[in-house]
Amino acid sequence: MKGYTATSPEGEATHYIDRKRWLWAMSALYPLQPCIGIALFSLTGNELWIWLPLLITYGFAPILEWAIGEDRSNPPDLFVMQLDQDRYYRWLTYSIVPLHVIVLFGVAGYAATQALSWWGILGLALSTGLASGLAINTGHELGHKNSRLEKCLAKIALAVPAYGHFTIDHNLGHHRNVSTPGDPSSARMGESIYKFARREMPGAFVEAWAIEKERLTNRGKSAWHPHNQILQAYALTAGMNIGLLILFGWVVIPFLLVHHLFAWWQLTSANYIEHYGLLRQKAADGAYERCEPHHSWNSNHLVSNLTLLHLERHSDHHAHPLRRYQSLRHIDGTPELPSGYFGVYVLAYVPWLWFRVMDKRLLALPHIQGDLDNVNIDPDARAAIFLKYGRDKMIEPSLV
Repeated sequence: MKGYTATSPEGEATHYIDRKRWLWAMSALYPLQPCIGIALFSLTGNELWIWLPLLITYGFAPILEWAIGEDRSNPPDLFVMQLDQDRYYRWLTYSIVPLHVIVLFGVAGYAATQALSWWGILGLALSTGLASGLAINTGHELGHKNSRLEKCLAKIALAVPAYGHFTIDHNLGHHRNVSTPGDPSSARMGESIYKFARREMPGAFVEAWAIEKERLTNRGKSAWHPHNQILQAYALTAGMNIGLLILFGWVVIPFLLVHHLFAWWQLTSANYIEHYGLLRQKAADGAYERCEPHHSWNSNHLVSNLTLLHLERHSDHHAHPLRRYQSLRHIDGTPELPSGYFGVYVLAYVPWLWFRVMDKRLLALPHIQGDLDNVNIDPDARAAIFLKYGRDKMIEPSLV
């Protein structure tokens, strides 16, 4: 197993081994899940096997995370630069991008050419959308980097689930406005994931378009100029989808619609849980305080972190957006989710259970201590929340 050597400030030689080095390959296996269902269906003739990827993600994975537990280990600061420069980790992310494209074309072709029931095709579309939700995560990792190659690969990855505006909105919108009432990608206390999705999905696109339009206007160009990065990404999506139509006919249209929507739902699920209820306060000049580690929910559960490229060490990501996944660190004292992302997704899909678990966890955070003025609250739920948790605090803070 490869190790790293550095000299400490005291002049001593220090060694470090990333014991998860080869386990990171789980992120490259995740997009292949629909192929497992297809293989088992081909062997048995039972279409129920097509739905196996969903059972793995929402059923087996949370149980496995509970059984294996957490990994709170951090790479020492001395070795962060060496880890970032190790090409193995970046080549791993590069390899995931063509896998997403291949799986989309392969599974869509299989759905279009095989004698399957409508619910068998639905299962394939959902399974592939589940895998393509990771394409957005891959685009997230690559889209934060400065190299032209990685930004190009991010566009290709995001073209698969037709979410090409993500990099613009996430990097220039969400990272600036995170944990404020105006951020469409930060969920509010008392807001169900279903209500959040209706605000987040269109809101993220509108925000991204406004950001890109302003960038082009400042350069004296129209928003519809070929240099519009959102249009470039969606041109890739159009090319892929038209290619599938030419190859397999109109039957792929419902497949693609379900696939795209379910891939978007995976991003919505992550966005919903990452900043739920957390609020940055305004200073006297009206500006929001700097984003701090306590403005993100985190998890150290091993299985989903390996699959999602350490997305769950979210506080460190917001503190160091350019830092590569293998170097992201656990930060003591940050808000912690009760499970890894896969398990918490399931919790979020049952709003009454989510509120019962997470609202008390939110209010118990050291920087909140039950004070609802320190919480990002859904305006529609404000009266009920103050009645339940703060009867003496019915004075509404500004939402501007």
